[in-house]
Amino acid sequence: MAGIYIHIPFCRQACHYCNFYFTTSPARREQLVGAIIHEAELTRDYLCGEVIETIYLGGGTPTMLEKGQIQQILEGIYKWYPDVNLKELTIEANPDDLTDEKVAELTSLRALGLNRLSIGVQSFHEVDLIYMNRAHNATEALDAIERVQAAGFSNLTIDLIYGTPSMSDEAWRLNIRKAFELGIPHISSYALTVEPKTYLDKNIRTGRVLPVDDAQSSRQFDILMEEMAAHGYDQYEISNFALPGHRAVHNTNYWRGTKYLGLGPSAHSYDGSSRRWNVANNDAYIRTIISDGEVPYETEILTPAQRANEYIMTSLRTMWGCDLTNEQIINYNDQIRQSLANMDHGHYILQDKVIKLTQAGKHYADRIASELFVDEP
Repeated sequence: MAGIYIHIPFCRQACHYCNFYFTTSPARREQLVGAIIHEAELTRDYLCGEVIETIYLGGGTPTMLEKGQIQQILEGIYKWYPDVNLKELTIEANPDDLTDEKVAELTSLRALGLNRLSIGVQSFHEVDLIYMNRAHNATEALDAIERVQAAGFSNLTIDLIYGTPSMSDEAWRLNIRKAFELGIPHISSYALTVEPKTYLDKNIRTGRVLPVDDAQSSRQFDILMEEMAAHGYDQYEISNFALPGHRAVHNTNYWRGTKYLGLGPSAHSYDGSSRRWNVANNDAYIRTIISDGEVPYETEILTPAQRANEYIMTSLRTMWGCDLTNEQIINYNDQIRQSLANMDHGHYILQDKVIKLTQAGKHYADRIASELFVDEP
């Protein structure tokens, strides 16, 4: 099984914390759609005949495309990847885009397999949305969710961000509980991170906004885990929580090492032995594909140790843990066990040859993974 990710790089405005590739210019949308479809043709052998199980349209904001443009992309995928056993087709959307007209368009796309929406709420509090420079307000967030639910979309996920200086611990609890009240079955929640060269980074360095407080973020992560567990949500990945039957199939496949193809500018692909990533520039992407008939990408062939370390990094973040019998790391068990012996035993458990992080350990997941990384032979 494999998945396809399609990067749509258009946004209404720049969120101050975002470091994904995007543009606020709507120019060349039609050409970009054509280039994505042509890339699907050029890369039709990349997944070596794997059955396509999931499709995910992310960005950016895919719902900034017209219904016909989204339809063209999906029809192009089905044309060049006819071996499909679709379990999940997700489209990301922002609340300000989910008007009555747009929801009606999305409803009609069910005929092409759309069965899941991901809504970038981030917060139900106005002050947080202003700090992050989101394009929507709190009322629009609530209205958008109620609108898509009324249209019959029950398989929903929303994003929530914690750790903004504007958010008290109590306000964070209210944010989470509002999601429960709305009956959202899946929640992805992330600490606000200051990425280099973002507007947030610049605004903090120049004193225009308050900096992020690591202690606050840590407290609010604990609140998140506590509230989710109390309301029956599985923390199946450090930042992802789902009610039974609502785990994200596409993202779960990422974390479990399934192959995937990325289409669009800046999109990444993985075939089990290498990674590649497309140029992060709309003009260069369109020109190279349309004029030259080639996909503009760079690639990296992964060594056995790199594949082992990727498995360690991703598996430790999940509820299934890092299985020492996995083929990627079975030859490195001695190194890994030696590293474990030098770590804080309160941060992990080792049971039946599977390493899992404790709640305390989840605060340090990246650091723990890096300490377990193996060396090249």
